[in-house]
Amino acid sequence: MNSKKPTNDSTKQPGSSPKKTNKSPKQQRKNQERQEPKATTYKLAASSLKQPGEAKIAKKSASGQPDAGERIQKVLARGGIGSRREIERWIDEGRLKLNGDLVKLGDRLKAGDHLQLNERVVHWEKFAVQPTRVLIYHKPTGEVVTRRDPEGRPLVFTQLPDLITARWISVGRLDINTSGLLLVTNNGELANRLMHPSTEVEREYAVRILGDVSEATLEKLKQGVELEDGKAKFDAIRFFGGEGANKWYHVIVSEGRNRLVRRLWESQEVVVSRLMRVRYGPVVLPERLKARTFYELTDKELDLLFEFAGLERSEPVMTTYKPEPKRQRPGKR
Repeated sequence: MNSKKPTNDSTKQPGSSPKKTNKSPKQQRKNQERQEPKATTYKLAASSLKQPGEAKIAKKSASGQPDAGERIQKVLARGGIGSRREIERWIDEGRLKLNGDLVKLGDRLKAGDHLQLNERVVHWEKFAVQPTRVLIYHKPTGEVVTRRDPEGRPLVFTQLPDLITARWISVGRLDINTSGLLLVTNNGELANRLMHPSTEVEREYAVRILGDVSEATLEKLKQGVELEDGKAKFDAIRFFGGEGANKWYHVIVSEGRNRLVRRLWESQEVVVSRLMRVRYGPVVLPERLKARTFYELTDKELDLLFEFAGLERSEPVMTTYKPEPKRQRPGKR
């Protein structure tokens, strides 16, 4: 028992065996050096799940290779200049120039590049770094979804916070007599994906109608009726109550044709006295959000919206940015 103890202690205590002591710290340092890169790699991988944009930027800078840049149509779509498809058409038409030469499909923008659209300079750099923002705006009746109105009616865009770069883009429209949820964003690509007919995003409306509606009429509206611009239908109709002459229904459509919900009801000679959008895809109008106020989607909510739209959120995440608080601007109701 006693003869074994010094042997075990000699591997641990420096004074017992000098040769073993000299090798042991080196071996330990080598082991630490092998382990440290693995730990760092794990941290980067974990952070990339939360902040994919920052992880990509770090990877490019660490490689030391020149930046390959981003495709022109992707950068301009993100800045709200147009959809990717529109920009590709402009490229085919020869309307875009990069450093004095006509742009070709596949060309990329790099730092210092000079871009022109219809011979006018495009300051594209600001589109390359701006974070995506999405607002839920509670539109009241009487406001129009346009930037200018010759009749001088109230505009939705005057109720929104100012952007340093780019501009707000509405995801679809609501007519002047329709209230409720209106999505606006500064990301043109996201807006285009959410509006494109191929995505068939569900829009849910609360409808107040005058009088009673028979089951046969409701079934006809679900099967489809012919309108002036083609056949249309409600994907779902649900009775939501009501007393007296007024009845409330919730209806769902999967396309964004102009005044579609009203026209469907009117095709059956049903009078719509109030119409309010309460949902657009996965985004629901918050119950406590008052008219003429907005709510800004959080970072996690943006991730879910990008996933729903089938897009990869690969932009820089500005952790120092704080969304503006919800507010209500004065105005006549």
